[in-house]
Amino acid sequence: MSPQDNQENLEESAAPLIEHLVELRNRIVYSLIAFVVGMLICYLVWNPIFNFLSEPICNALTGRGQSCGLILVKLQEGFFVAIRISFMGGFALAFPVIAFQMWRFVAPGLYKNEKGAFLPFLLASPAMFILGAAFAFYIVLPIAFNFFLNFQQSMITNDITAEPVAGTAGVVFQGSMEQYLSLTTNFILAFGMCFQLPVLLTLMGKAELITAKGLASMRRYAVVLILGVAALVTPPDMLSQLILFSAVYPLYEISIFLIRRIEKKRESKLRAEGLWFDQDEDDLDDGDNK
Repeated sequence: MSPQDNQENLEESAAPLIEHLVELRNRIVYSLIAFVVGMLICYLVWNPIFNFLSEPICNALTGRGQSCGLILVKLQEGFFVAIRISFMGGFALAFPVIAFQMWRFVAPGLYKNEKGAFLPFLLASPAMFILGAAFAFYIVLPIAFNFFLNFQQSMITNDITAEPVAGTAGVVFQGSMEQYLSLTTNFILAFGMCFQLPVLLTLMGKAELITAKGLASMRRYAVVLILGVAALVTPPDMLSQLILFSAVYPLYEISIFLIRRIEKKRESKLRAEGLWFDQDEDDLDDGDNK
């Protein structure tokens, strides 16, 4: 082969690569535009969003007869809270566009059966994240905040003079706006990620990286791991940890059930094509050969 032919082959192989890079750049640009637009929208309405996020702590304080109020410890704290809300809200609003652009870039390189296998997971992932976030916001956070507020201490007063008793101090919650937002979003993100468990395990089972039998044999380790995660992401009380465990462990069992169904469908298809061989038959053949 002449040097000229080699040069032509290199140019032909480089052309598709350049086209893919241009396509990737365009998809990234569209995603960034959607993110910036979503971020600007959320920045304009960051105050109502923060009011919504502060409902759990306000309900907990109101239930104790206290007024709901957060303070600005630093001068620039309010601005950074608005930026953080707009950043997270912008990503949430832009996620459908980002997922669509990612799908449009990946889909042409997939076979029809691969598209049918990947698309449900792409749709299930945000749905499970929203479910986990809602579980954290409406169930876990009220329990956590009530637990933390139990450490307040009322000032002890004299029954006759109603004056404070010497040597006692009143401890009242005066939360920082930024710290409260950080705590709340950490809870929401942690539970949203935990609820990705069935999506991740089922996808791995679809790719034949794990089996239902293997997951079933690891149940005792899964229980310990889930309890360990619960101890890290929830307040140090047994009730919150049991709530997280009772929410995540069933997802582990659901993953085993879904993977088992996938394996049965795969086995039925291979049997119909005459390509399935039982493990017992393979072991018997190996014994005869010996």
